[in-house]
Amino acid sequence: MQYSIGVEYGLHCLIYLIDTPPDSTIGIKELSAFQGVPETYLSKIFSKLTKAGIVSSVPGVKGGYKLAKSPSDISFWDVVEAVEGTTPIFQCKNIKNNSYLCRDEDYAACSLASPCVINLAMLEAEESMRNVLRNKSLTWLNEELDRVLTPQSRKDTREYFANSSHV
Repeated sequence: MQYSIGVEYGLHCLIYLIDTPPDSTIGIKELSAFQGVPETYLSKIFSKLTKAGIVSSVPGVKGGYKLAKSPSDISFWDVVEAVEGTTPIFQCKNIKNNSYLCRDEDYAACSLASPCVINLAMLEAEESMRNVLRNKSLTWLNEELDRVLTPQSRKDTREYFANSSHV
């Protein structure tokens, strides 16, 4: 299992939107230049983030994106789900029904008698991962970046987008 790089790009770009003034936006062109990723790829990610209600889009020449809600209300899981979709990671194929034990006349009883224990364990693990990601918000990420990056690095990034944001 592996998330696409779109999740990482999405999270990185969303952190840059945190400091955007309410009357401003940041364009895909600026975000893609800063990240070094093609505009078309980033546009697809932002289309998904818009559809999920994570960002809002302002059309036009001076348009761009801004957060649609508070950074504390946007979790890592929200971004994963927006970019990757809602399909569970583990897809049980009920292969237990092909086993020797389920091949006799009690097949129906066998397949209905008990849920697949493997599926239950995988779903439990997935839910644990979701819960960890639900507890990590953009606010948490912003605070962590303030802790681990130099103040100059944070200032330079903020100035880059402040100078290129659309008013």
